[in-house]
Amino acid sequence: MGLSLMKWNWQQKDWPRFSYEKAALDELEAQFLRQSGLLAGAYKHISDDDKDTLTVDLISDEALKTSEIEGEYLNRDSLRSSIRRHLGRTTDNRKIPPAERGIAEMTVDLYRNFAEPLSHQILFAWHRMVTSGRSDLTDIGRYRTHEDPMQVVSGPIHKPKVHFEAPPSRDVSREMEKFIKWFSATSPDGKTPLSALTRTGIAHLYFVCIHPFEDGNGRIGRGIAEKVLAQSLGQPSLIALSHTIEKNKKRYYDMLERSNKDNEITDWLVYFAQTILDAQNYTQRMIDFLIEKTKLYDKVRGQLNERQDKALARMFREGLEGFKGGLSAENYIKITGASRATATRDLQELVEKGALIRTGERKSTRYWLNVKQEK
Repeated sequence: MGLSLMKWNWQQKDWPRFSYEKAALDELEAQFLRQSGLLAGAYKHISDDDKDTLTVDLISDEALKTSEIEGEYLNRDSLRSSIRRHLGRTTDNRKIPPAERGIAEMTVDLYRNFAEPLSHQILFAWHRMVTSGRSDLTDIGRYRTHEDPMQVVSGPIHKPKVHFEAPPSRDVSREMEKFIKWFSATSPDGKTPLSALTRTGIAHLYFVCIHPFEDGNGRIGRGIAEKVLAQSLGQPSLIALSHTIEKNKKRYYDMLERSNKDNEITDWLVYFAQTILDAQNYTQRMIDFLIEKTKLYDKVRGQLNERQDKALARMFREGLEGFKGGLSAENYIKITGASRATATRDLQELVEKGALIRTGERKSTRYWLNVKQEK
């Protein structure tokens, strides 16, 4: 009974004219532009190989995390291999499962074609990609057509909690036509351009409130947010947006739910802007890490044996998070096949050369890359 009386944002008279306090976003918008400049400057200081590594790592992680937000856990190695293949890089010839192949295809398409105007056709293509291998959906590569209400629910079947109900399927084409016109008009070269973070936050919320597809709306909605950021910068944004959302996805869903009842969305825009700034910071840390990696290798060039080289490369592959709990002698033996005595000697040399830092004693001894890292 209560549900039928309840009004969602799209049922309000002012839909989809979102309102917000511009002053609440001014400093965040300025910070985004400042950080974008710093990122672009830092990016120039890494080698071409590291640029390649950064691109593949970020795209792979975003594909992985945007799926994890929806509770879908994909194979990282298959995803990475598929992304390398789509980018024309050398890769192994492993068979890639449909889900990994599909989300890889979408994220690479976003990276390459960010400047293309948004269209129904692009959204349909993305939907085919994110639902690759699915046989349980009626509408693939087109907007939903089912008669039942499109609801976001949780809890037991006999007593579900409805977090949101989207416009009925019969209205979706009309709503999406309006959305695409708004997207074009607010683009950097549109009739009524909006600043980057404001446009990104509105675009994401607006799209997921229409919820035009039978499934995959979250992943496509985050793709739209990435597209907006890239268009504002005039180049792929390469920021860890889904990675940052996934770290606190409960807050993301709470904020979406708090923002679907009316069209005053200042709180949502401030939350999403801050999320984007956090995502930029993560990318900056990745770039700093790659610069530190180059410095470390410069310091020890020509001084490492094959085992030490292999272990260091393996540690760097773990990226910012590093070896959980640090590298132990046992890890080193597994990675290199060295005997215990050789492992002890190799590790001691790596500490003396300044490549690793040692902590703890005896069985608690652990080794860490000797690189500066901002937290």
